[in-house]
Amino acid sequence: MALRNAVMAALLEGEASGWDLAKGFDSSVANFWTATPQQLYRELERMEREGLVAARVVQQERRPNKRLFSLTEAGYAALRDYTAAAPARPTVIRDELLVKVQSADVGDIEGVRAAVETQLEWSTAKLARYERGRAKLLDGRTEEEYFARARRVGPYLTLLRGIAFERENLQWCETALRVLRQRGAGTGAGPGGGRGDTVEASGRRR
Repeated sequence: MALRNAVMAALLEGEASGWDLAKGFDSSVANFWTATPQQLYRELERMEREGLVAARVVQQERRPNKRLFSLTEAGYAALRDYTAAAPARPTVIRDELLVKVQSADVGDIEGVRAAVETQLEWSTAKLARYERGRAKLLDGRTEEEYFARARRVGPYLTLLRGIAFERENLQWCETALRVLRQRGAGTGAGPGGGRGDTVEASGRRR
């Protein structure tokens, strides 16, 4: 998926400056897409040249003037075309942490454990932020009331996906840490101890 599609989806919330979008990507949009501020600014410039967004300048007395971007009719049309296109490709995982965990039996098991602990801390913080966002969107309503009356349901549905993802991350981290602690304490096989116990395609161990 092109970054511009995520930018257009974010602009459905209303006009925003590049800084606003960067802040939004770091919070509400972070549950399904990431981008640096530099990437966002470059993409906004390209989108403006192509007529997908329009910008207006807001004069500020004590701060530099800022440009607010909004979707044009061409932008809305592009977003409709994008949602009508072929189904999105299934998500694939490319996770450096999992490469380290895969190598734990012959590597520095304490270093791997520290990496998992860092992931646990990140996921805990992200989940807390997502839960605050969820409470803000609901604003005292039940989910059923929100879905029945909210102007837009997309942001809530993507937030639910982010919450589910981080909850699963926490569950996996806790399991991995428990096993790695046992291995580090010598209660399981030592480094490289599992080399001779591999599974063939037929399912037999050798």
